[in-house]
Amino acid sequence: MTVASERTDLYPSRTATEVTIPRKDPVVWSPQDAPGPITRSDLQSYDENGFLAVEELITPEEVGVYRAELDRLVADPLIRADERAIVEPKSEKVRSVFEIHKISEVFAGLVRDERLLGRARQILGSDVYVHQSRINVKPGFGASGFYWHSDFETWHAEDGLPRMRAVSVSIALTENYDTNGGLMIMPGSHRTYVGCNGVTPKDNYKRSLQMQDAGIPSDEVLTEFADRHGIKLFTGKAGSATWFDCNAMHGSGDNITPYPRSNVFIVFNSVENAAEEPFAAPVRRPEFIGARDFTPVK
Repeated sequence: MTVASERTDLYPSRTATEVTIPRKDPVVWSPQDAPGPITRSDLQSYDENGFLAVEELITPEEVGVYRAELDRLVADPLIRADERAIVEPKSEKVRSVFEIHKISEVFAGLVRDERLLGRARQILGSDVYVHQSRINVKPGFGASGFYWHSDFETWHAEDGLPRMRAVSVSIALTENYDTNGGLMIMPGSHRTYVGCNGVTPKDNYKRSLQMQDAGIPSDEVLTEFADRHGIKLFTGKAGSATWFDCNAMHGSGDNITPYPRSNVFIVFNSVENAAEEPFAAPVRRPEFIGARDFTPVK
C-alpha cells in the first residue's frame, strides 16, 4: 500500500493564528539583464517596490476601443445575468465582469498583445497563461472599494497557486484621480507574506467578490506595514497601467465622486507555477476566477 506524501506548503494561511513570513521566492524570475520591454532600472525598481507604473501602455485610440467594449458588455443583459458578472450589493450596478478574454474577442486580443506578454514573461521568466481577467467598472456615487489584501494569499489558499510567480496589470480606461477610489499599494510589502487567521467558508468567492472577509490581515499588521512601507496612490490618464507583484499589499477606497474608475485587470501566471488543489479551502473556486487552462498565451 502506497501512502501519498503531503505537499509542502511554503505559505500557510487561514490558520488559528496570523503569521508573517519572509518571502521565499524571487520577485523577478529572469536575469536583470534579460531582454524585454522593461528597462534594467525599471526592473530593479519593480524588484524593490513590487510595482511598475507605465504612463501610456495603450494609446488614446485604443482606450476608446476597449472602453466601448466595456460599455457594451456592462449594458448587455445576457452578460449581467451570467455568473461571471458581479454587481454592487446596494446599487445593483455591474461592478466587475470576469473571464473577459474568453467573453470578448476585443479583450482576447489585448491579452495576446506583446506589450503585455513581453513584460509578463520578462518578470516571470517563462511563458505565461491567464490566471484571471476582468473588467472593473467602479461607477461613481458609491461604488465600494477593495479592502487591503494580498492577492497571492487568496490565490494560494483558494486556487492552489504554489509559488509567488504571478503578476497583475491594471490598465486604466478612465482617468484615475486621487479622489475616485484609485489603487493603493504599500511599496516593499511584497517581500513579506501575511498568513491570515480563520477558515475559508464554503463558496467564499460569492461574498468576497462583493465584500472581502476571509483573507484580510489584522489592523495591527496593516498598521505595521503602513508605518514601515508607506502607501502609494496611483493616478494617471486613461491608457496608463500599473504592474504589481502578486504579494503586494494593496486596496482601494470607495468612489463617491461622479467620475467612474474603469479598468481592465489581467493576471498572468507562469506556466511553471500551475494551480494545484487549494491549500486552505474546501473546494476550488470556479474556473472563471481561477483558471485551470494552463495553455501558454501566444
